[in-house]
Amino acid sequence: MRDQRWKLVVLTLIANGFGGTFPKVLQAETIQVDSGDTAWVLTASALVLMMTLPGLALFYGGLVRAKNVLNVLMQCYISAGIVGLLWILLGYSLAFSGGGLFIGDLAKIGLLGVTIDSTVENFATPPRHIPEYVYAMFQAMFAVITPALILGAIVERMRFSAWVLFLTFWFLFVYCPIAHMVWSAEGWIFRSGAIDFAGGLVVHMSSGFSALAAAIVLGARRGYGRESLPPHNLPLCLTGASLLWTGWFGFNAGSALSASGLAALAFTNTNTATATAVVAWVLLEWLHRGKPTALGAATAAVAGLVAITPACGNVSPLGAIAVGGGVTLISYFALTWLKPKLGYDDSLDVFGVHGLGGAWGALASGIFASSLGSGIESHWQQIGVQMRGIVFVAVFAPVMTLILLGIARLILGSLRVADEEEVEGLDFSQHGESAYTV
Repeated sequence: MRDQRWKLVVLTLIANGFGGTFPKVLQAETIQVDSGDTAWVLTASALVLMMTLPGLALFYGGLVRAKNVLNVLMQCYISAGIVGLLWILLGYSLAFSGGGLFIGDLAKIGLLGVTIDSTVENFATPPRHIPEYVYAMFQAMFAVITPALILGAIVERMRFSAWVLFLTFWFLFVYCPIAHMVWSAEGWIFRSGAIDFAGGLVVHMSSGFSALAAAIVLGARRGYGRESLPPHNLPLCLTGASLLWTGWFGFNAGSALSASGLAALAFTNTNTATATAVVAWVLLEWLHRGKPTALGAATAAVAGLVAITPACGNVSPLGAIAVGGGVTLISYFALTWLKPKLGYDDSLDVFGVHGLGGAWGALASGIFASSLGSGIESHWQQIGVQMRGIVFVAVFAPVMTLILLGIARLILGSLRVADEEEVEGLDFSQHGESAYTV
């Protein structure tokens, strides 16, 4: 009898978490699932996973030296594995299940209470519904790629064990709270009326500003600033960037959660801003350096995709052109002047592209908004709301990153590989393998 009472207490605590309850299961006979919306969001989920595997893996892998490419691919793969598992166990509940202003509760830990009949409403009027499993997996793919973006700042020098531990901490204590604050109906940034259609704050600013903090903590690569550290395979890099561009349609248009005009607008704006950024960057680099580069074009495409992400459902195509042109100026300045001036080794320019690009996109969401957030009465008010979200994420993410890296260092003793291991290359020193055989 005592054991049964303890089981009841434990189940009650799990069910209520931080004040939440088990979700009410909606039955198929009372809630009509829209098959077209469901099919589109399933497809979009696969496209978003493709952004990480193989898109980001190839993009980052091509940019490092040959002796480190396998390590980068492995870091992307383990990110997909760890976050994919943690999302089911804890992440979805912490991000999207009840809770308060800053974090969700434990009502859906392990997806408890979610069944094949559970649904969520999309943004359509009148509301249409998709299965909650579909929504949970769509959001899982966002969670997978976000911490993986950070590794671009610390490639070629971080211990694999340190990456695994930091990745786990960062997902739970940075990504999940920010996702809840921005995208959950209970989150304070969401309730303030902020616009973040597909993740300028949640995905790009959180990872970009965290990447800068991580790069500073780990220090520069051996030889940085004194010798050339060129990409080993630019065709690989452009292949990855092309897959990112393609997958990003699922990232942005999928965030409409419907096969609708809103998805079509997000799709159109995504391509328009990206095309603008590529053309503007190539012209700017041509004028500045005398030659346009393939690396510059690939970087421009990613910058354009980043910037339009938060705004793609709330600006016109002309607004998307302004977003793409603006991010070109900001990110190009960050890569060619700010980074050399300050001397930080953000190896693959995560801060300049994702951090600053995401901040610009979040601000531009207010400047060029064709529809305002809930409860917002003017563009100036919307811009103020956007700025509060930007400032919060720009402080919260890197501060938490510094704390989590400090904890990881206490546990492991060192975050960085030994000098001889860095010279040898992380493919062999961390995995005992080589990407290329002679």
